[in-house]
Amino acid sequence: MSKDRGGLSGGQRQLHVKLKRARKHSASSQRWLERQLNDPYVAAARREGYRSRAAFKLKEMDDKYHFLKPGRRVVDLGAAPGGWSQIAAERVHSVSGKGQVIAIDILDMQRLAGVDVLLLDFMAPEAEDTLKALLRDGRADVVLSDMAAPTIGHTRTDHLRIMGLAEAAAHFAFDVLSEGGVFLSKVFQGGTERELLDLLKRKFASVRHVKPPASRQHSAELYVLATGFRGE
Repeated sequence: MSKDRGGLSGGQRQLHVKLKRARKHSASSQRWLERQLNDPYVAAARREGYRSRAAFKLKEMDDKYHFLKPGRRVVDLGAAPGGWSQIAAERVHSVSGKGQVIAIDILDMQRLAGVDVLLLDFMAPEAEDTLKALLRDGRADVVLSDMAAPTIGHTRTDHLRIMGLAEAAAHFAFDVLSEGGVFLSKVFQGGTERELLDLLKRKFASVRHVKPPASRQHSAELYVLATGFRGE
């Protein structure tokens, strides 16, 4: 795989795999399986021991903007299966105890070195206090969210659900971030993200859209990176 495939390297040729149609698979399932089998990031994640191809999205964004610095306290919302938490732990040096990573999800997640895992809904009333009790000095330096709400196939409804989740993550970040902190969240193009952007611009010194190479180019998926939290 050459470096122009989203920064992946290694010299291996990526062979295209086409599956025969299985009766038990729908057409959409068949396309998903073929995409997974032919995705260089899926192969790279397996080879490098990452729990998901999404790990490369965070890796690429941090390579460019450098927000996961050694010693920082990171909260990963909707963390399962843990790809983003793995990258965060590597970058902030939480395994050695220099930094700190806390992963939150309503889904059970296998333990990771250097990561505290909370089986918890971040929107639950007790979530903020539970998290602050674990965080050093009760505050985070970075809040990450790669969450996406379950889709129903109706574009407008799916977009609203996803943006609602991103806005909830942003408000949670406002409550736990220290001054100067960073918020990174998945969003989707579709018109309603303007309200979220306006909110973030009032709270942060800099707000930008980011689309890492590992994010599929045909997807409406984007990330919003807000830095320099102004505090409450």
